Amino acid sequence: MKIKILLFLSVLLLSYNSIFAQKYTINGYISDSETGELLIGANIFDPIRLVGTSTNVYGFFSLTLPADTFSLVFSYVGYSSQIIKVDLKRNKQIKISLKPSIVLEEVEISATQSERIEESTKMSTIKLPVEQIKELPALLGEVDVLKTIQLLPGVQSGTEGASGIYVRGGGPDQNLILLDGTPVYNASHLFGFFSVFNADAIKNVELIKGGFPARYGGRLSSVLDIRMKDGNMKKFHAEGSLGIIASKLTVEGPIIKDKTSFIVSARRTYMDIIAQPMIRLINGDEYTTQGYYFYDLNAKVNHKFNDKNRLYLSLYMGDDKFYSNTKPYQYLYDGVIYKEQANSGLKWGNLTSALRWNHQFNEKLFGNVTMTYSKYNFQVNNYKESIVINDTGTLSNIYSIDYLSGINDITGKIDFDFLPNPDHYIKFGFSNIYHTFHPGATTYKIQNSGTTNIDSFEGAKEIYANEIALYIEDDYKISSHLKANIGLHYSGFLLKKKYYHSLQPRLAMRYLFDGGWSAKASFASMQQYVHLLTNSTIGLPTDLWVPSTENVKPQKSYQTAVGIAKTIKKKIQFTVEGYYKKMDDLIEYKDGATFLSSETDWEKKIETGKGWSYGVEVFLQKKYGNTKGWIGYTWSKTDRQFENINFGEIFPYKYDRRHDISIALMQKIDELWDFSATWVYGTGNAVTLPTVRYLPFQQNNKYWWMDEIESFDEKNSFRMASYHRLDISFRRTVKKKWGKSIWTLGVYNAYNRKNPFYYYFGYDSRGNKALRRVSLFPFLPSVSYSFKF
Repeated sequence: MKIKILLFLSVLLLSYNSIFAQKYTINGYISDSETGELLIGANIFDPIRLVGTSTNVYGFFSLTLPADTFSLVFSYVGYSSQIIKVDLKRNKQIKISLKPSIVLEEVEISATQSERIEESTKMSTIKLPVEQIKELPALLGEVDVLKTIQLLPGVQSGTEGASGIYVRGGGPDQNLILLDGTPVYNASHLFGFFSVFNADAIKNVELIKGGFPARYGGRLSSVLDIRMKDGNMKKFHAEGSLGIIASKLTVEGPIIKDKTSFIVSARRTYMDIIAQPMIRLINGDEYTTQGYYFYDLNAKVNHKFNDKNRLYLSLYMGDDKFYSNTKPYQYLYDGVIYKEQANSGLKWGNLTSALRWNHQFNEKLFGNVTMTYSKYNFQVNNYKESIVINDTGTLSNIYSIDYLSGINDITGKIDFDFLPNPDHYIKFGFSNIYHTFHPGATTYKIQNSGTTNIDSFEGAKEIYANEIALYIEDDYKISSHLKANIGLHYSGFLLKKKYYHSLQPRLAMRYLFDGGWSAKASFASMQQYVHLLTNSTIGLPTDLWVPSTENVKPQKSYQTAVGIAKTIKKKIQFTVEGYYKKMDDLIEYKDGATFLSSETDWEKKIETGKGWSYGVEVFLQKKYGNTKGWIGYTWSKTDRQFENINFGEIFPYKYDRRHDISIALMQKIDELWDFSATWVYGTGNAVTLPTVRYLPFQQNNKYWWMDEIESFDEKNSFRMASYHRLDISFRRTVKKKWGKSIWTLGVYNAYNRKNPFYYYFGYDSRGNKALRRVSLFPFLPSVSYSFKF
């Protein structure tokens, strides 16, 4: 009996010691050994206990373990791993510097050194290495982040060559595009053919299509989180390129070594400069100049006060400008002197800025305070002045029209990361956005020295609103098989006396089976208080950002997804996901309404409706090795319904596509040459075409007028021809004493597929009415030169 009691007490004591064993926390930062750049999502793993964590967006990690001696593995894709022996007898802070590797490792330990895709609770999330984005073929040799995003399953482009993205049946305004945490409201250059993101200034790109963590809100369809480089802390470095349409230059380096760094990156097109002689020849005069250009500028300063405090200041500014200017000139005709001058233009652009302070409160709590300012403006102007001088005197005429729309935001945010133990990763925070909407205003001026003097203003006045958000989420390891990300997001929107609010539950779960397979499921509800009114089909920035009002409700969505995930042979990620999304209170222009239509109140130009989207996505990705790339396939269906559009019947969304296939391949041939190729296929877009044309009035076999009237049946009932295209490129990299010299030869649309841009009714060779197809980009070769030192 005494032996039994002693055994019981021994077991109880061991259990007590196990439960209440002393635990300590190891924390710190992981950075690039050559630049000092903090690494986002780097992995820390204990291969014996099979526990680990990863760095946040500022390179910080925290891992709490029992007092013991450990061999921890520190790893990041594209870098050589490190195994560090740690004697954990007290809380410890360390700094880890990982060395970039030329060929990404494919070693045995890569299977256990980091959290594989099947182990993560994340669903519908894809992270793209920036170097892969740079390696892929590009339109006219201009590397583009958004065009690479279009190659992913569940993401569709708008029209041929455009950089817009439509995610899981959503519209362009339903994507929350963040640059260093600041919203970018219009991410397009060159009427939509290029995006505003300069890949040379970017270090991290992550797309979330569903299963949204609670920290994100304000949009229905996706989050594209883009983080800028912080600047080289060790030494000065520069890279740049010369292309067919644009050149760019990036310079970074230490202001104070290992303490303060900067990065400046600039890009500009020179189409306007090259085209000037041809334009003058066509116009036949030396007074008129016309052109188009865009530019963008990224800048960032990063200052490290100490191991627990950092300050960042980042800035982006960019504009697109089309102009036509006629310098003052005069001429004499029939004894009368005429003087004239004119200018007109189209301009749009973004400005974003962020000031953030990181503070590590203790070994387990990390905080970030951010202030941001963003501005998007779209402007059209036209001015003409003429003067006539004759014997009777001088007569002057001035005519001008200016149209302006846009949105400005001032935001304050506080975010916290709390890591109490390896089973919990808690995030919580608060934000407030002060919106100023400019929903479209037109100013007219007409002055005539004879009889007229008009100065008028039409359009909506500025609108002010506050948008708040609170969130909390926990990435919780319930057991060795079951893990969940559970969160709540609360948002509110105050405009005048109207207050909308929403409590949005978020849940993502994974169950890990023996054999390395996992099943995943997620649910997310979202609410969006800002809306984009657009009826442009070719990327023109005629967009009006407008708020929810007493008459216009916020947009809402509910999305569920299920899927499976596995890492195949320790280096290929494989996922299959099915999703269903319901959207309410969507808005769209009424038939025939535009941003410049006579009705000044935008609320009277719109219809409110709902939408559905569901589909299946398959994704196979290899991120490292001599051969890299992915294969993606999407089957989807997207519909819309508005009471006064299409007779109230359900109709396909314009960018509803039944099938989408994308293949991206990157192959290292030898030390000098790399090859890359992409092939895409998509079901044609849905468009509306007239079904009947007739002459409106006839009397005695004679028509009073000859304009035909078109009659339409069902909306978006016609399918454009399917879209497919092959792009290829070869890249030759030569190491020099001063750095690297890189030549890139590329071909866009290699087999010259005449993909439809739009359709119209014209005439065939016999003079009969026929449906004609317009294609935009044929076989397009390109060459670019870039350098690094």
